[in-house]
Amino acid sequence: MKKPARSRVAAADGASASLLIADARLLDPASGMDAAGFLGVRDGVIVHAGPRAPREKFARTVEASGRWLMPGVVDLCARLREPGATHKATIASEAQAAHAGGIATLCMPPDTRPVIDTPSVVDRIQLRVARAGGLEVAVLGALTQGLGGEALPDMAALAAAGAVGFSNGLAPLASTLVARRALEYAHGCGLPVHVVPLDPALSAGGCAHEGAVSTRLGLAPIPSAAETVCIAQWLALVEETGAAVHFGRLSTARGAEMVAQAKRSGLPVSADVAAHALFMTDADLAGYDAQAHVLPPLRTAADRDALRAAVRSGAIGAICSDHQPHEPDAKTNPLPMTEPGISALETLVPLTLALVHEKVLTPLAAAARLVTGPAAVLRRPAPALAAGAPAHLLLVDPRRRWVLKADALRSAGRNTPFAGREFTGAVDASWHAGMRVFGG
Repeated sequence: MKKPARSRVAAADGASASLLIADARLLDPASGMDAAGFLGVRDGVIVHAGPRAPREKFARTVEASGRWLMPGVVDLCARLREPGATHKATIASEAQAAHAGGIATLCMPPDTRPVIDTPSVVDRIQLRVARAGGLEVAVLGALTQGLGGEALPDMAALAAAGAVGFSNGLAPLASTLVARRALEYAHGCGLPVHVVPLDPALSAGGCAHEGAVSTRLGLAPIPSAAETVCIAQWLALVEETGAAVHFGRLSTARGAEMVAQAKRSGLPVSADVAAHALFMTDADLAGYDAQAHVLPPLRTAADRDALRAAVRSGAIGAICSDHQPHEPDAKTNPLPMTEPGISALETLVPLTLALVHEKVLTPLAAAARLVTGPAAVLRRPAPALAAGAPAHLLLVDPRRRWVLKADALRSAGRNTPFAGREFTGAVDASWHAGMRVFGG
């Protein structure tokens, strides 16, 4: 991978108390600003953002030369593998990958070991995150104790400890009655329930989309109905309870259409899609490539195109990484026996930039899907390039061409189907609270 010249970002700027980024294209989806200008940072906070250079002096200056500056990315789904699976990755290792990916905040599902179903586990994770530094981690509390699908945890205690929502991950619930009660309690806490819509009975044992590819390869299928049946069930419960539901990792055209219709009807729902689902299809499983083994499975080209259209319209308001780092052995067995998932923190921004180059999104809309859309799901103030906002920043070179090499990833997981792919557009530098954590 070609790296930017060190002279473009001063080596000591991370340690300075003030920083000026000059001649940047400022992309601020919170305000709708898309303009050339200057941004000043002092003591970790933005003090100036606009078309004219500030009068005050700054200790360091970065000449952006027209590169794009936007708030740091908010990623709605990333597994850091700690606690419980540190043979795959750690919070420290994945924080480095997040820095390289321009990610300032990420949301962790509750399927750690131990499960995030008590305040003590939340506290343990946040302590490790603080030690790693330069990253904010939002935690989802478990929807049921131990993700067992039956008894509810103390949701109020989890909310008080800092949980931003509740989820059962990919683990099934015992019944729709449990789902309804969980929605009612989550609604009482003022927090959404995050659902990966994948019906456990229809998807059990499957590893590929039900269609011509799975039939030809002899792979156990997962029908599109596994997603749509699940969405329909949760939408019915949302209508009954008024509780908010976020549908994560949509994979089908029909699923995107159902969510769009629910939003038009005024239901409190939102959705995201994993970046890889906007580029890959079930055809990428050819040759039994385990790197393309993901859940929900890769669908058809028609599904991919419909997901892109939903992202463009805003029906799907966020693009996430769905980061799942694995050790090499997890991907070396025959495909059905391998573990699903992609190491994706460092490809989230480049893939989203590819949508810009392919005219699916404008630069400002791309920033919205990476920043303000996901921040709204987490019920957090919209990150902004505005005076008084925390200086979590991402500087992008939209024209730099480079080839992804798996062994160059900062993540401890090197499992990616994009190895060898040429990208146009890359993260040049990122700052957390005004301190440079990547670039130069």
